[in-house]
Amino acid sequence: MTIPNARTLDSLDGRIILALDKDPEASALALSRTLGVARNTVHARLARLERSGALRSFSRRLDPAALGYDLMAFLSLSISQTRTGAVEDGLAAIPEVIEVHATTGDADLMAKVVARSTADLYRITNEILEIEGIQRTSTAISVLELMPPRYDGLLSRLSEQESRPSH
Repeated sequence: MTIPNARTLDSLDGRIILALDKDPEASALALSRTLGVARNTVHARLARLERSGALRSFSRRLDPAALGYDLMAFLSLSISQTRTGAVEDGLAAIPEVIEVHATTGDADLMAKVVARSTADLYRITNEILEIEGIQRTSTAISVLELMPPRYDGLLSRLSEQESRPSH
């Protein structure tokens, strides 16, 4: 998968994504009418955005609480640097681990985890600790999401810029 960067998106891409954010079920034809752009252009842009990884899977919009996972926690993980692959594979095998980032600072990795309860979080943490290469964890429980992930401000800024040639 190609990791998108700022050069992969232009103002039309931003306008398309903002329009999809407002109406996720909009067809390429509906988007073309809304944006005043040819349907084939919108279709080609959507295909390119999906191929590049700029548009992620629909399930990323899902609220974990809708699946019964009301508890969210962030685990700082210290790992053995020689076991990085095994750690990544082990974390990927645990469905409740929904996001992992390599970080700087005291921890090597930061994992976002969902659980049904504190007892369930305890079970998940122990499962993580059983992964070969995990040396220790530190857990912070989210008590309230103050601001969910948001990109509309960045997209608005991008869509207002003059069109640049796409790559």
